[in-house]
Amino acid sequence: MTTPEVLTGPREPLPSEAEQAQVHRRTLTVVVISQILGGAGLAAGISVGALLAQDMLGSEGLSGLPTGLFTLGSALAAYAVGRSTQRLGRRVGLAYGFLAGGLGAFGVVLAAVADNVPFLFLALFVYGSGTATNLQARYAGTDLAPEHRRGFGTSMAMVATTVGAVAGPNLIEPMGEVADAMGVPTLAGPFILSGVAYSAAGAVLLAFLRPDPYLLAKRIAAAKDAVSTAAGAESGRAPTVGTGVWVGATVMILTQMVMVAVMTMTPVHMRAHGHDMGAVGVVIGAHIAAMWLPSPVTGVLLDRFGRTPMVLASGVTLLAAGVVAALAPGESVGLLILALSLLGLGWNLGLITGTTLVVDATVPQNRARTQGAIDVLVALAGAGGGVTSGLVLATSSYQALALGGGLLALTLIPVLLWARARHAVLP
Repeated sequence: MTTPEVLTGPREPLPSEAEQAQVHRRTLTVVVISQILGGAGLAAGISVGALLAQDMLGSEGLSGLPTGLFTLGSALAAYAVGRSTQRLGRRVGLAYGFLAGGLGAFGVVLAAVADNVPFLFLALFVYGSGTATNLQARYAGTDLAPEHRRGFGTSMAMVATTVGAVAGPNLIEPMGEVADAMGVPTLAGPFILSGVAYSAAGAVLLAFLRPDPYLLAKRIAAAKDAVSTAAGAESGRAPTVGTGVWVGATVMILTQMVMVAVMTMTPVHMRAHGHDMGAVGVVIGAHIAAMWLPSPVTGVLLDRFGRTPMVLASGVTLLAAGVVAALAPGESVGLLILALSLLGLGWNLGLITGTTLVVDATVPQNRARTQGAIDVLVALAGAGGGVTSGLVLATSSYQALALGGGLLALTLIPVLLWARARHAVLP
């Protein structure tokens, strides 16, 4: 019988299933380390980006601009990482995405020192590369995962972000003191941490993500197709974009838009009610913990109960977050912690479920390109949410912003009804 190695040419033999599982475990280990560092890198922009812009621009209405800028930058980076991954593999795409994010973070520090607003905008745009790469790394957890373990693979790649992402906001005050000692504006201090963390994440991936999980998955898929063709079966051609991809993309886009909008304006809302940076760090730290920490449980529930119940759970949780945030008195740190924790949990449910839906509906030959394109849309949705949130706060109220975001999340229900009307089967 003809073997896959003969059919795929003189390249090295494909690993056995046991060896594939070993590579998958190694991949998850490397990704976990990089995501811990990457989580610390993204925390600065989330925690103090809006406050830094408010100080430099002198305008509350424009305080959502940093989130919009680094999210727009993440959109471009998502496209670039997706395309480079398709050709060169996960290692190169993810490593250079993180390194670009580190460069942007150091640029924000320089812009703050020079009080140069145009350079700040440019640096924030480049800083967004780290955000996009941190999200793209979740796909590395699914490249070699068995079909029934894809939710778990995504979740393990995400949960590692918790360590760095929760530590980051709680280091706001210490990094501010470091910045003061260096003669750097206080609010730029967390971006120093971001620059170091993103750069280290890129170096870890570049050095240790070998063999490349995506390139190996493509080889395995090509070998299986060759065997099927030789046996007279239909070749496993890459499918066209179907309902599962559209549903997964829509879930991620809506949850990202709602989460970014409410999260971005919470520090501004808190400072307007007299809270210090320590309180802001606690609230945002709880939010980020809820974004990433539940991931293993989410993955298990997703693999056990399926995609549709988890999409519904995401929408309901985001609605609850909006209602609690809208009703919480401005001086109540406890209720804001609850609201932002629910916001993070709803986002977690939506992102992991949407990611898995996209993986379900693609094959290795077209997966990275599709993932990159979808993450561009997710990033643009976040940019729109970030920019719009500042305008809503300036013209209306934080309560209107929070409640509006919760109601927007309920549009996930019509999306599921649309999929059902098209007779789509969501695993």
